[in-house]
Amino acid sequence: MTRDPARVTTTSFLVLFSVVGLALYGLPFYYDFMVREFGWSRTVVTSGNAISRLIVGPLFGMAAGWIVDRFGPRRLMIGGILMAGTALAALGLVSTLWMFYAAYFINALGYVCGGPLPNQVLLANWFDRTRGRAMGIAYLGIGLGGAAVPWIAHWTTDLWGWRVSLACLGALIVALALPFAYSVRERPAGETWVAPRPSSSGTPSDASIAAVLKRPAFFALAAGSMCSIAAVGGTNQHLKLYLTLDRAFAQADAASVVSLVLSLSIAGRLLMGWLADRWPKKRVMLLVYALMVLALPLLRVTSSPLSTATFAILFGLGLGGEYLIIPLVAGELFGLAVLGRVMGIVLTLDGVAEATAPMAVGYLRDVTGSYDAGFGGLIVAALVGAVAVSLLPGEPSRRTSGRSREVSGLV
Repeated sequence: MTRDPARVTTTSFLVLFSVVGLALYGLPFYYDFMVREFGWSRTVVTSGNAISRLIVGPLFGMAAGWIVDRFGPRRLMIGGILMAGTALAALGLVSTLWMFYAAYFINALGYVCGGPLPNQVLLANWFDRTRGRAMGIAYLGIGLGGAAVPWIAHWTTDLWGWRVSLACLGALIVALALPFAYSVRERPAGETWVAPRPSSSGTPSDASIAAVLKRPAFFALAAGSMCSIAAVGGTNQHLKLYLTLDRAFAQADAASVVSLVLSLSIAGRLLMGWLADRWPKKRVMLLVYALMVLALPLLRVTSSPLSTATFAILFGLGLGGEYLIIPLVAGELFGLAVLGRVMGIVLTLDGVAEATAPMAVGYLRDVTGSYDAGFGGLIVAALVGAVAVSLLPGEPSRRTSGRSREVSGLV
């Protein structure tokens, strides 16, 4: 029993390292190679992510949340890992747009099934009072994977070309994450997975997902999450494109900036996870949004190394907290019994924002010849998200669970 919580955290760490850190943050590294080889525009190379998310999110996002609540996260996680690895290998074989879109469709399914959703529920089932720190440790995988992937991709591309490099990333995803996901326990020993039932208290947070959808707090949380995802996704998808094609950075220099952003996200996850266990989570969310609003103008105000480094620091810290804080707030506002379904809906809406924002930024760059309008729109999105978060209730009262899932000594 004493080793199980450490294994759970390690599993989430490796799955997030692979499915999000390598697969999600790794793919934009290859966009400029596709622009040069195929002559595709920025709109086209970002449209794979956009179209696949717009199709997969609404069709499968809420269904994935229902599956997690009903059957547990492990099976879904295994399928997501296999799909993410397959998708990257398939992208290395593309020669036409339909192949590009098909591979991205599989990758989007892998993210829905193996990404944040099942990992958030898995960790929530094992930890109570230190849930913020447990998620912070697990979510370090995203930062470490994202920080490592520019150098892995750069090194393998120099050796074998960008196509073989993608296949190597796909194989690495499966090799790292699958063995742990296959053997992880979904709940502590002696407990079996059962479909959640309404509690005797009859409170909206426990009653049903329908009760949650009647609460204004849900819509404020969803709007804030969508806006922040739009700002983050729009920036990440275009950062290397902007640096290499618009500012003439060398491949190694661009990889350094991208890696610095994602390295700083590690510190951001630790910091925001620590703060979330001590501060009102609404205040932590506002801090995350403030960091993004401060960072984004620095990409266009000046091209000096100092401004680029400052952007990387501020944006990296905000990026680290962004994915972490939403499920923590949702768990406190609405309860664990419906957390999978709530996050399934929120992540579906996030997928729409993450899909449309990068393609819109790419379109504006293609039409105007500048990133000014696109990056300006991302700043507005972050500001709107901060307003939505400010409308959330204050620190919610802590609900007492029927048992303690606290595991001292792990975090």
